[in-house]
Amino acid sequence: MTPGPRNQITDIAGLRVGHAADAALKSGTTVLTADAPFTASVHVMGGGPGTRETDLLAPDKSVARVDALVLSGGSAFGLDACGGVMEALRAEGRGYRIGPAVIPLVPGAIVFDLLNGGDKAWAANPYAALGHAACRDARPDFAMGSVGGGTGALTARMKGGLGSASLVLDDGVTVGALVVSNPMGAVTTPGDRHFWAAPFEIDGEFGGLGPDPASGLGRRLDSLKTRAFLQQAGQAPGERANTTIAIVGTDAALTKAECQRLAIAAHDGIGRATLPAHAPGDGDLVFALSTGARPVTPESRALDTICHAAALCLSRAIARAVYLARPAPGDLLPCWAELNG
Repeated sequence: MTPGPRNQITDIAGLRVGHAADAALKSGTTVLTADAPFTASVHVMGGGPGTRETDLLAPDKSVARVDALVLSGGSAFGLDACGGVMEALRAEGRGYRIGPAVIPLVPGAIVFDLLNGGDKAWAANPYAALGHAACRDARPDFAMGSVGGGTGALTARMKGGLGSASLVLDDGVTVGALVVSNPMGAVTTPGDRHFWAAPFEIDGEFGGLGPDPASGLGRRLDSLKTRAFLQQAGQAPGERANTTIAIVGTDAALTKAECQRLAIAAHDGIGRATLPAHAPGDGDLVFALSTGARPVTPESRALDTICHAAALCLSRAIARAVYLARPAPGDLLPCWAELNG
């Protein structure tokens, strides 16, 4: 397995990613869409998810393919971004057709970034417009770090962000991940230098520092994020105040049920890169998609390898999200680059 030419989820042919953000708001939206509708499913392992249209993605539901997936900031307000994406796609004539009606199918998920220091005193919910703009921005090459849905993301110790990574398997199948890292937990070991995902790093893609040589790690859960929230709100943020939301994908032809299994397996990538993960105060969620471009034979055991590759990509994408985060005025927490410059 080696990374694709972009080392992003858009190494899967036909996928495009777009961002939109508001610097004063310290929040934004990221959209993944494609040249054609794609098969997708989802699996949630966090205790406080925020979602839209995810019931459609269960294997027993009749919807076969969707038109886009949304990863947004804004907590429950950010779910309106899906509506903006629907409007943009409808204007292009894209969506499920019932007679003259065209209905774009756009599931989405959100992270909580309402206490990150941005100006949230809007007169009208801004996320539909952000979703519309992000959809119009979708392209194969996209920025990472403090962009789109990761603009206002925070981890326990430093700024979070948006990241991506890919792997091309020996048989030519491409697997990729796209993630907004905004967890309750930390993505770095004590000392804020080494990434939990370091054993899976390829070619220095998030600093090349290697694994932390210390042992007995993981017994301290010191969250600067929680302290900052306490100072602002005067109380612990409680449930639904964090989340890692992700999309993993492949060009292998998978069924909806196989996509669900891919989403389940990919959660291992969150657990390897974030500590702790899947907590009651997280909304950890993974979408999984297949463009269906490459046939998979039942006897090839390809799904096993694809699931493994997706978890590896997701771990690397989480570390890249934090590694590439950049400072902005009014930040509550420093970014990795400031701490390790």
